[in-house]
Amino acid sequence: MKAAERVLERDGLAGLTLRAVAREAGVSHAAPTHHFGDLTGLLSELAAIGFRQFGLAMAAADASAATTPEKGVASAKAYVAYAQAHPGMYGLMFRSERLDHSRPSLHEASEASFAGLTRGVGASRHEQISKEQLTLDQAAAIASAWSLVHGFTMLLLDGRLKTILDRSPEGTSAETLLTAMLRLSAGRSARP
Repeated sequence: MKAAERVLERDGLAGLTLRAVAREAGVSHAAPTHHFGDLTGLLSELAAIGFRQFGLAMAAADASAATTPEKGVASAKAYVAYAQAHPGMYGLMFRSERLDHSRPSLHEASEASFAGLTRGVGASRHEQISKEQLTLDQAAAIASAWSLVHGFTMLLLDGRLKTILDRSPEGTSAETLLTAMLRLSAGRSARP
C-alpha cells in the first residue's frame, strides 16, 4: 500500500496501475492482483487509507481547538492542508467512479469521515445529528459546510484561486481567505 501511495502521489491516478505498484514495491506483477483482485480493489483499499488519515488529521485539529467556532475553523484548515499535502490521495478519495464503496474497509473509513463532518456541524448547531436520519435543515447545513470547504479545496488545488488571491490585500494567503469565508458563512447562518 505504501508503494501504491508513492506511485499515486508521484504519477497521479493515471499512472497508478497494478504493474506500476508491483514495480515500485519490488514484487511480481501478479502480486497486487493476488491481494486486491483488480485495480478497483487496490484503489478502494488505498482510498480507505486516505479517508482514515484524513479523519485523523481533522480529529487532531478539532481536539486542538477550545471553542466550537475554533474547532470548525481548525477542521476546515486541516481538510485543506491534508489535500495540499496529499493531492493524489485526496483526488482518489473523491473519485467514486473508480472505487468500490461496497468494500468494507472503504465503506467504514468514508462513513467515519462523514460522521466527523456530521458531528462538527451538529456541534456548531448545538444539536446531536443522527447519522441515520437527517432533517432538511441538517442536510442543508452539512452539504453547505462540505461544499464550502471541498469547493475551496478543489479551486485551490487546481490553481483557480490565484486571481482572487492576487487581487486581495497584500499578504492574503489561501488560509486567510478560507478563514474569512468561514467567518462570512457563520455570520449568514446566524441570521434569522
